[in-house]
Amino acid sequence: MKQLDLPFLLEHDVTHLKNYFQKEVNKPVLLTFTDNATSMISVREKQSGISVRLHRIFLKADNEVLDEIVRFIKKKRGKTPVIKQFIRQNQSFLKERKPRTTTINPSGKLYNLTDIFNSLNSEYFNNSLSVLITWGKRSPRYAVKKRTLGNYQKKTNTIRINPILDSRKVPQCAIEFIVYHEMLHAAIDIVVKNGRRRIHSKEFKNRERKYRNYHQAIEWEKRNFRTYPIVQTLESII
Repeated sequence: MKQLDLPFLLEHDVTHLKNYFQKEVNKPVLLTFTDNATSMISVREKQSGISVRLHRIFLKADNEVLDEIVRFIKKKRGKTPVIKQFIRQNQSFLKERKPRTTTINPSGKLYNLTDIFNSLNSEYFNNSLSVLITWGKRSPRYAVKKRTLGNYQKKTNTIRINPILDSRKVPQCAIEFIVYHEMLHAAIDIVVKNGRRRIHSKEFKNRERKYRNYHQAIEWEKRNFRTYPIVQTLESII
């Protein structure tokens, strides 16, 4: 692969980097730089090309890092050791974000998340979990995030569930399983092995399968979400 001539990139080299990515992936690239320290790299396929969102620290990336970014854009999966090492080495450049104000709204039009949480907490966790749970906030861009059905934020000890799931088209077992999945994140610590962080450890996967309607929920997810636009991100890798 042809290397960039510069050892690192500055703000005025954004166009240079965009052109480089377009040449290497052989597709139009919409390149955006952000201060989002949670999603450092995001790649989304569009009819008009590929939308790539990068954290600003990658403006200082060397050729080896840029090569791995190109491979990630092409494959949207796989190991990224060079990128991860670069981020760790440049943590001091990441802006400290103010904690987001959390608005708790567990009551949906159809599903009450507090009722679901309490039921699962009793059945699977012996009522040991004390976690906030809420529907996420709808926004004009929520459709982009359809594949993020739920998430657990350790800093705020909060589970958020995607509001598109508050629908009669979503069966009880599916919404329960998504809540249960996030509850497991709250209950099980991330495993670090050989320097790598494993969010879904062997223990996590084993306990996940203990949900009584596991297979039905997984099949429903596959049928209903596999055709949505692909959103690939590198999250929580620092």
